[in-house]
Amino acid sequence: MAQTNDIGIDLGTSNVVIYMKGNGIVFREPSVVAIDRETKNIIAFGLEAYRMIGRTPANVTVIRPLAQGEMFDFDLASAMLRFFVSSVIGKRLIARPRAVMSVPSSVKDIEKKALISAMFDAGVRRTQLLDRNIAAALGAQLNFLGPYGSMVVDISAGCTDLSVLYNGSISVISTVHIGGDHFDEAIIRYLRKKYNMLIGERTAEQIKVTLGGAVRREPRVEMDITGRNLISGLPKTMSVESDEIYEAVLDQVNDLIEAVQVVIEKTPPQLASDVFDGGVTLTGGGALLYGLAEAIGSVLNIPCRVAEDARDCVVLGCAKVLTDPSGMRHLLTV
Repeated sequence: MAQTNDIGIDLGTSNVVIYMKGNGIVFREPSVVAIDRETKNIIAFGLEAYRMIGRTPANVTVIRPLAQGEMFDFDLASAMLRFFVSSVIGKRLIARPRAVMSVPSSVKDIEKKALISAMFDAGVRRTQLLDRNIAAALGAQLNFLGPYGSMVVDISAGCTDLSVLYNGSISVISTVHIGGDHFDEAIIRYLRKKYNMLIGERTAEQIKVTLGGAVRREPRVEMDITGRNLISGLPKTMSVESDEIYEAVLDQVNDLIEAVQVVIEKTPPQLASDVFDGGVTLTGGGALLYGLAEAIGSVLNIPCRVAEDARDCVVLGCAKVLTDPSGMRHLLTV
């Protein structure tokens, strides 16, 4: 009998991550596509397209097909997914693998069906969908399959999904448009307003990782950044410190904490008690913002932790279903 390497996929707004059964995570590339504006032809996908950001000629644009947790350009998203999956599984004419895939929670049913069709075209025999909140909770090793409540906050690039899970299902759910991209945008606005300096998206992301924080860094950290002076129009290099970037992202952090509080207030008392005992678990790339768990825990007086392998919790949740398809079939939506 031909062997198949079934796959788990996290189709995220920032990155596409693919897990292959028996091999672990085998693919991770940015969810971006470069196209020619005039001909509408696709020039590059993934990392190759990401490297073009800020460097493209006038006729080339780099697009994220999924933005703000929603399907911004369905055709490009399907083409990107088809290209990535094909590159991972290759040509399997005899043994086509199965897939468990998680997509942003706001993707519509008709779009999900078309994505499944794109997966079939890429060489996948059958694709089943796993709710992103459940995938994140599984990947974070949360105990929610029994009569005990758990809360997971999945912070992606474009949005944050907050959910309280109980007995294998979602009891309370909310999505807010706060994520890693919003932290980057806040840093760009701050430097433009304070120093008349314009920086690009990639520079803002580097600043967030190196200097950003939901609490003040002790000791303070500095780094040199290069951008364009909006008054002279010339390139400029200057030093920025972590306290400034803390101030830049503070509003977004406070909005995120408020969103967590609102979900807890909507949670039935007994489940809320479970959450206060077990705490809040943060997943997703945005969870890695320095001091975020500490800030949430301090303001809400509730235990809060960042999951191990936070960036990969969603795809690891898909992988967990692959290892026990019969026992976890009830968690799948398709």
